[in-house]
Amino acid sequence: MAIADGAALDTTRQTQDENARAARGGPAPAPSPPPEKKRQSLYAAREPIHPRNVKGTYRTIKWATVWVLLGLYYVGPWLRWDRGPDAPGQALLVDMPGRRAYFFGLEIWPQEVYYLTGLLILGAIGLFFMTALFGRVWCGFTCIQTVWTDLFMWVERVIQGERNARMRLDNGPLTLEKVWKKSATHVAWLLISLATGGAWIMYFNDAPTVTVDFFTGNATLTVYGFVFLFAGTTYILAGWAREQLCIYMCPWPRFQAAMFDEDSLIVTYEEWRGEPRGKAPKTRGVEGFQARGHCIDCSLCVQVCPTGVDIRKGQQMACIGCALCVDACNDVMDKMKLPRGLITYDSISNQIAREKGETTRFRPFRARTFIYVGVMALVVAVMVVSLATRSRLEINVLRDRAPLFVRLSDGGIRNGYTYKVLNMERDPKTYTLSVTGIDGATLSVIGYAADGSRAAELPVRPDDVGSFRVFVRADRSALSGKSTDMTFVLTDTATGESHGHDTVFVGPGR
Repeated sequence: MAIADGAALDTTRQTQDENARAARGGPAPAPSPPPEKKRQSLYAAREPIHPRNVKGTYRTIKWATVWVLLGLYYVGPWLRWDRGPDAPGQALLVDMPGRRAYFFGLEIWPQEVYYLTGLLILGAIGLFFMTALFGRVWCGFTCIQTVWTDLFMWVERVIQGERNARMRLDNGPLTLEKVWKKSATHVAWLLISLATGGAWIMYFNDAPTVTVDFFTGNATLTVYGFVFLFAGTTYILAGWAREQLCIYMCPWPRFQAAMFDEDSLIVTYEEWRGEPRGKAPKTRGVEGFQARGHCIDCSLCVQVCPTGVDIRKGQQMACIGCALCVDACNDVMDKMKLPRGLITYDSISNQIAREKGETTRFRPFRARTFIYVGVMALVVAVMVVSLATRSRLEINVLRDRAPLFVRLSDGGIRNGYTYKVLNMERDPKTYTLSVTGIDGATLSVIGYAADGSRAAELPVRPDDVGSFRVFVRADRSALSGKSTDMTFVLTDTATGESHGHDTVFVGPGR
């Protein structure tokens, strides 16, 4: 009521003022414009993150992982493997013009793409398995974005200094020191990016050859295009995007939570032990923290985080599970003479048990882990059996459809076929081709066997496809109808091994 009466009183006074002004003949005041509302941006401005360097167990593991993976990536194309004459000598090679993929002694043909499918399935299920056991261990230690970002930040730290020095440089005025340090950092990033793009191309071309061609200007536009494409993406993602890729662009954090359970090892903060937090007391050790938590609010856990996460606020999508905050907090706990593990790599069930004073344990054998292991074992078994029993010979037969058959002058019927033999061996092969299933049937092979032959000798070059035009003749009386089953039999003249391929012989019918 008071509000309504006040509003009515204001309206009455405004009306009286307008009437008095009109009686004096004065002009009515212009209505005051409504106050402008400040537009709010739909996107938060990026706050630069300057991670502090830290030493500890997980930082050591991360560095070891970084250098091992980078070493494998850059050195991999230069590994040699002797496959015989006229064969690529590179251990790891995807030969797109030759339609082959080589992995040391293993050679994969285009029709064997199911092996790639098996590897992708193993990679996906293996990632699910590791996530169920150790949380975001992929994101924190082995993801290519993490590896190259670690490398770029290491370069930045070497050139520009530690965290405080980098922050002063970014926030300070434009000086000669700032120009040369920033320029040197970006030049180093660009060189690493070019090496990254160049190494990627080497997996699809002979490494020594494409390297010489690249620097002499003899490489193709495709090679230059892909080198600069991967160099540009490496420079942008590892140098500029960094945590933005992990937080906003990567789909993996969005659905990996479904793979966690209460027994998955993740980076956790023992809130029951750390709160209430406060500044460091003068007395160190347990005695100085009797009436308070062990967290001294030093924020080192935030300063070392590459994505700027405060793990004390609980699990967050931006946390990549690198565990650098564990190293930082353990160092502080050592200085405060307190037990380690305020921030630790542990499961939620263990955190609850520890708060209650119960025994903790790691449970790797759970229903979901058994399922993951079972699927991986099945895929591995199928791939191993397939590799062990796969044939080094493949046959493909295409029957002519226009015309379906030809009537010969002697009353016989002839069908035409395109007969292809894929020799996956590194040695030349000679095969004997014959026909079974039709009494008295003869064949002819253009360039290899004349009309009326019972068999034909077919040479096939090593690691190549032999394509032959084959014509089969049969008497009309030997046919069972408009379509008669027939088998091409191919015999290796050196080993005596035979391979049959069923097809049909088409005629006019009885």
